[in-house]
Amino acid sequence: MSSEFGRQAEDKAAEYLKTLGYKILELRWVCPLGELDIVAADGETVVFVEVRARSSSAYGFPVETVTRAKQAKVIKAALSYLKAKALKPEALRFDVIGFAGAAGEPEHIPNAFEAHGYTY
Repeated sequence: MSSEFGRQAEDKAAEYLKTLGYKILELRWVCPLGELDIVAADGETVVFVEVRARSSSAYGFPVETVTRAKQAKVIKAALSYLKAKALKPEALRFDVIGFAGAAGEPEHIPNAFEAHGYTY
């Protein structure tokens, strides 16, 4: 996310994940293939978190905006991250956290999508 609203949502999501015991490894990691909003560790699992925010849910919930095309971009960026950091985690996961409205509570969907057909 590039807007101030989006950056605030990413920061809120990172703080939320910390309260759950996640360790934040990266925030807004960028590579030629795209951006990863949050990379975190949940125990031994590396978690790539896509953060979505909308000013309201009048036109749908933020998590509904993570299309298959966006999932593919996140997966490719995640694989690039693993390669760049020379990581081979036991497990990896793709979560989505959405916020609707400025004061919205996080809607967290662990394992929101999978990297079918990709290897690392």
